[in-house]
Amino acid sequence: MELVVNPSRLTGAVSIPGSKSQTIRAVAIGALASGRSRIESPLVSADTLAAVDAYCALGAAIERLDDACWEVEGTGGQLSAPSDVIDVRNSGTTLRIAVGSGALLNEGQAVFTGDAQVRRRPIGPLLQSLNDLGASADSTCNNGCAPVVVSGRLRGGSTRIEAVSSQYLTSLLINCPLADGASEILVPVLNEQPYVHMTLDWLTRCGIALERDELRWFRIPGGQRYSAFDRRIPADFSSATFFLGAGVLSDNDVLVQGLDFNDPQGDKAVVDYLEQLGARITQEAEGLRIRPGELTGCELDLNATPDALPMMAVVGCFARGRTVLANVPQARLKETDRIAVMAAELGRMGARITERPDGLVIEQSELHAAHVDGHDDHRVVMALAVAASSVPGTTRIRTAEAIQVTFPTFVQCMTELGGNLHLDTAD
Repeated sequence: MELVVNPSRLTGAVSIPGSKSQTIRAVAIGALASGRSRIESPLVSADTLAAVDAYCALGAAIERLDDACWEVEGTGGQLSAPSDVIDVRNSGTTLRIAVGSGALLNEGQAVFTGDAQVRRRPIGPLLQSLNDLGASADSTCNNGCAPVVVSGRLRGGSTRIEAVSSQYLTSLLINCPLADGASEILVPVLNEQPYVHMTLDWLTRCGIALERDELRWFRIPGGQRYSAFDRRIPADFSSATFFLGAGVLSDNDVLVQGLDFNDPQGDKAVVDYLEQLGARITQEAEGLRIRPGELTGCELDLNATPDALPMMAVVGCFARGRTVLANVPQARLKETDRIAVMAAELGRMGARITERPDGLVIEQSELHAAHVDGHDDHRVVMALAVAASSVPGTTRIRTAEAIQVTFPTFVQCMTELGGNLHLDTAD
C-alpha cells in the first residue's frame, strides 16, 4: 500500500490518541493483577491488540466493551501455559514484557514469535537475566532474537543487564514482583530512561514495593500481588511528535490537543527540542499551539527519545545551518535501522544528511517530492508524510500500511488539518 502525499498547509486542531506504551503496560499489569481492571481510552492499534491477544493466551480475560474501554479479568499471577505459539506480530514491547511473564508459569512453556522485523530485534540480554533469576529462556535459533521459548519459574536471585533497550528492564520490573523470591538487578547501561519511570509509576499505583538506587540498582521482593486498577490512558506523545513537528514547517499552524505534561512519557521532550530549534509554541486553553519560527539548527541528545528521531530528522531539513541528532545508537535497533533508513529516504527527497554511529547530521535542505520507502516502519512512514506535505510535487510512500501499528487514524487526522494525502491500495 502506498501513501500519496501532495503539498498542503496544515492548520487547525488535532486530538492525539492514547499512548501505545501506557496501553501495553496496562494490559500486561491488568492481566497479572488480582481482580478486574478497567482501561479507559486505550490506544486501539495493531501493537496494542497484539498485547491483548498475548495476555489472553496466557490466561487473562480481556473484554473490549468498545474502543473507549477495555476490562481485564486478571490472573492474580497464576498464568496458564498457552495452547499455541504466541505471535506478537510487530510489537517489540509486547514481546519483551510478555516473555518475562512467560517465566511465571508454574508448569508448561510459552513460545513467542513475531513478524520479520520483530524476529530481527535483539532480546538476548533479557533472556540471560531471566535465566539468571531461575527461569529457562532461550532463543530457538540461538541468535538472541525471537522465536523464544520460556518456561518458569522465576525464583529470584541477582542479575546484571545492559538495557540498551529500556524494554528489557521494564520486563524485569513488571514480572519480578511475582517471582518466588527477591530479585536484585544491576543496570550498568540504560537507554530511554523515561520509559522506565513510566513502568515504575505503574508499579507504585498498583501496590508493588521495591528498593532502588536511582535507575542503577533494584531490589524487588518476590511473592507480591498487583492490585486491580481503573485508569484512563493519556495521549501518546510519540504520536503527537508528528503533529508537533508538522506545526513548525512552512506556514502551518497546528493546535495539538489532549497532551498531559504530568505523564512520565519521555517524548514530551520533543516540545523542548522544537523550542531549542526556534519554534513558536504556546500553551492555550484548548491545547498546545505550534507555529513556525526562525528555525536554526542545534545539537539534540535523543537518548531518552529514540522514537522522535524520524520526525526530528525531517525538522532538521527545514532549519538553518546544521542539526545534529546525537547519542541515540539504539535507534538502529527499532523496527528498522532508523538512522540508516531516514538518511536514505530523506536523501531521496534531496536532504543533505549523513549518518553517525549514534545519530544523524542534517544540513538545511531544499526537499522535493520523490518515491520513497517506509520500510514497514510506522514512524518512518509518518515522518516522510509530514515532510512530503511541505514540499512541491507528489510523493509516494511505500509500505504505508505500517501506520496501523500505532496510529491508525493518522491519515484522517492529517486530512482534517487540510492535508492532501490518501492511501492507494492498488497493486
